Amino acid sequence: MADMTDNRITLTVPGMGSDHCAGIVRTTLERLEGVGDIHTNIANHQVKVTVEANGPGGDALKRAVEGAGYDVAAVQGEAEEDDAEADAEIEEGYLRQARQRLIIAAVPTTLIMLLMMPHMFWQPIPGYLALIAVLAFPVVFLYGGIATHRSSWRSLKNGTFNMDVLISMGSLPPYLIGLVGFVYPMTSFIEMAATIMTFHLLGRYLEALAKGRASQAIRRLLTLGAKTARVERDGEEVEVPVKELAPGDIMIVRPGDKIPTDGEVVEGESHLDESIATGESVPVYKSHGDTVIGATINKEGRLRVKATRVGGDTFLSQVVRLIDQAQGSRVPIQEFADRMTGRFVPAVLAIALASLVAWALFPEALRPILDWGATFLPWVNPEAAVPVLAILAAIAVLVIACPCALGLATPTALMVGSGIGAERGILIRSGEAIQTFKDVKVMVLDKTGTITRGEPRLTDVVAAEGVEEDELLRLAASVENASEHPIARAIVDGARERDVPPEDVSEFRSTGARGVSGKVGEQRVLIGNRRLLDEEGVTGLEALDEAMQTLEDKGRTVVIVAADGQARGLVAVADTLKEESREAIRGMHDLGLHVVMITGDNERAAHAVAEEVSIDEVQAGVLPEGKVDAIRALQAKHGEHVAMVGDGINDAPALTQANVGIAIGAGADVAIEAADVTLVRGELTGVVEAMHLSRATYGKIVQNLIWASGYNLAAIPIAAVGLLHPMVGVVAMTASSLSVIGNSLLLKRRYARTQPAGESS
Repeated sequence: MADMTDNRITLTVPGMGSDHCAGIVRTTLERLEGVGDIHTNIANHQVKVTVEANGPGGDALKRAVEGAGYDVAAVQGEAEEDDAEADAEIEEGYLRQARQRLIIAAVPTTLIMLLMMPHMFWQPIPGYLALIAVLAFPVVFLYGGIATHRSSWRSLKNGTFNMDVLISMGSLPPYLIGLVGFVYPMTSFIEMAATIMTFHLLGRYLEALAKGRASQAIRRLLTLGAKTARVERDGEEVEVPVKELAPGDIMIVRPGDKIPTDGEVVEGESHLDESIATGESVPVYKSHGDTVIGATINKEGRLRVKATRVGGDTFLSQVVRLIDQAQGSRVPIQEFADRMTGRFVPAVLAIALASLVAWALFPEALRPILDWGATFLPWVNPEAAVPVLAILAAIAVLVIACPCALGLATPTALMVGSGIGAERGILIRSGEAIQTFKDVKVMVLDKTGTITRGEPRLTDVVAAEGVEEDELLRLAASVENASEHPIARAIVDGARERDVPPEDVSEFRSTGARGVSGKVGEQRVLIGNRRLLDEEGVTGLEALDEAMQTLEDKGRTVVIVAADGQARGLVAVADTLKEESREAIRGMHDLGLHVVMITGDNERAAHAVAEEVSIDEVQAGVLPEGKVDAIRALQAKHGEHVAMVGDGINDAPALTQANVGIAIGAGADVAIEAADVTLVRGELTGVVEAMHLSRATYGKIVQNLIWASGYNLAAIPIAAVGLLHPMVGVVAMTASSLSVIGNSLLLKRRYARTQPAGESS
């Protein structure tokens, strides 16, 4: 394989099954000159390495990782790393290989067990030792154990200690000691060697299956995109692979088809199923000018869509990268596990040696422990020879102490948590954000586009005495229909929603920022502010003053409508609340959060919105550059426990300053890039759901670490004094790893049922 010079190279390392293994791989690669960022993902057994232009290529990285004791199944350049089919094929190949190794080991080990039972309890079998030695040889040395021993040897040669070292030390010595039986009568340990290796391979296979289920969200995303697209080329409609699409291509999307890539509707209208991206099951209406997301499904009409993003730039690819980044990230609490596992293997080897020596030198002092254990543990035999007891104790320490469960504690919980979030439209970028999120005490919200819709809407129609509301709205909408001003569009759209269509207008005239006028039928209609209408000599304005003041106190923008020189009423527009804002902020209060709104709007408009949704604190008139200072001030007051939700480019610096930045997914790309959490649906209730999910995920991490570390701390002394048979130990070690994975998967079961955003998890 020729060296690759891509800026980013991806290695698939099948044996990297825990954070301990990932730490060894990272440390090995960091020693190479020209290596930059290293991102490990235990979920898909991949290492993404950023290298300088003249840095090491793929072959050099592969040799370094193999030198640390881990096989490299594939090397991919930056152009290949988003190939979903290739990744799936590599992962399937790893699972298939693990299954094959298990079968090759399980068949002869089963035969050994079937021979051992009658040989021990009924009738000695002639040539038994030779028979089991032949059966166990391929299990321990060849197809079953070769990868484990090769990894152990490379690890030791490189000056590191991976977890395969413990398995090799637990299987090779028993087999070799068992061969002594050919020249000197003694207990055989060959059965134990084969059993330990087989259970180790069983554990690897079951872990691969379980981790596959844990990370199935990202796998499902990788396979849901369209494979081909219909595009217009030279006036004809042709079908091309999605990989050949370019920005600007016009795609034809028929009913039932998937949108091939991100784009903009240029013709047609339809409803799209966007549940893959947002988790929202209700189809979304799309028409000319609307953006669409690749892999979503066209439910009805025929659409012409201009491709805007292709390949790795699409929304789906960005989501996959965010999940991948989250699953491979490190949680601060993991530093405890890292320090523990970094010293664990050498310590275990020392304890195993000490146990062997202690039994060899002081057997009589330790036998009373066995006498006590024999009363309730069927595998304890106090009458066994001292060498046998010493070997059993040392081997039991080696196999029971394998810290696989400790290494799996954090990544498996992150896999499940990030996958659940992706399915619900919540993208959590890092494990650090999960841990930090649980401690948040202050939630800062931007107003426009976050609490409110970010666009004016018709809110109030106040008719003067003797005037019908619909008549007032008809006059206003008819004149404003000739204007392109946002307030005018809000009035026209609001009238249509109330089934009051605008009529034709003539002699339309705009007076700049003050108002507009025109003739509707035979009536001359004037719409504008108080100053304009005073100048025009409109009468009856005083009767509307009180209503106008009330509306303005609520933060509304109010215009006066007059016809033929007489005031007919008021029409008010405002940036209205999103439907879910009240529920979301109520949920934040239920979580004990202090909710602050920071906005560039004036005090009156800001406080009007804050009063509607029960905001605790308002900071109005804050310029974009002032938002960062506002966040810092809150951090100084409340400690490092401030999160912020925003959606615009001007929010990006503040999102970065906050301890947890949360971007509304419908907002600007730069805001999403600056955030730790992205809410794809753009609904504020997602903040509450994200916080529940982060707390639940972190809780699983803590539970896993407590169980895994407690298991090892309790099991090693029991094994060292001879109360734990190695075969029982290897079963317990495998069960411990699987229990950690199973506990993480319980999080998925909890979220299998839809949970209201405000409900505690």
